[in-house]
Amino acid sequence: MRILKQAYERQMAGRLEEAVRLYRASIAENPTAEAHTFLGWTLSQMGRHEEAIEQCKIAITLDPEFGNPYNDIGSYLIHLGRVDQAIPWLELAKKAPRYEPRHFPYLNLYRVYVKLGELDRAQRELQQALFIQQALEQQTGMVEEDAGTGSVN
Repeated sequence: MRILKQAYERQMAGRLEEAVRLYRASIAENPTAEAHTFLGWTLSQMGRHEEAIEQCKIAITLDPEFGNPYNDIGSYLIHLGRVDQAIPWLELAKKAPRYEPRHFPYLNLYRVYVKLGELDRAQRELQQALFIQQALEQQTGMVEEDAGTGSVN
C-alpha cells in the first residue's frame, strides 16, 4: 500500500515516469485492480491509451466488481475516437457494484451520444448524471451537518 500511495503522489505531482515505475513496483509486490487501474490512468496521461486499456483489462480480471477500469476503458476509447466501442464498457461501469464516482460513466455516455448525434439519449444520460451527483451532494451535506452530533444518518 505504501508504494501505491507514493505512486499516486508522484502522479498527482506530474512526475509520471516515476509514478509508472512505482505503480509497476506496487503491482510486483501486490497486484490489485486499483494499482492496474491507476497505472492505466497514468499511461493515458502520457498518451499511451492502448497500454492504459490493457492495464484496465487486467484490473477487471483481478476484480470484476471494481467499476473504475470499465469507465476508464470507455473514456480512453472516446479519446481515441472509437466512441461506438466505448458504449458497452460504460454500461458495465454503470452496473458495477463497487464504483465511485458513480456519475462518471453517465457523463461519458452523454459525450458519446452527443458525438453520435443521438441527443435524446445524451440528454437522458446527462439527467441521470446530474441526479446522481445531486443525491451524492445531499448525502455528503447530511453527513457533514451531522458530524458534530454523533449521528450518521
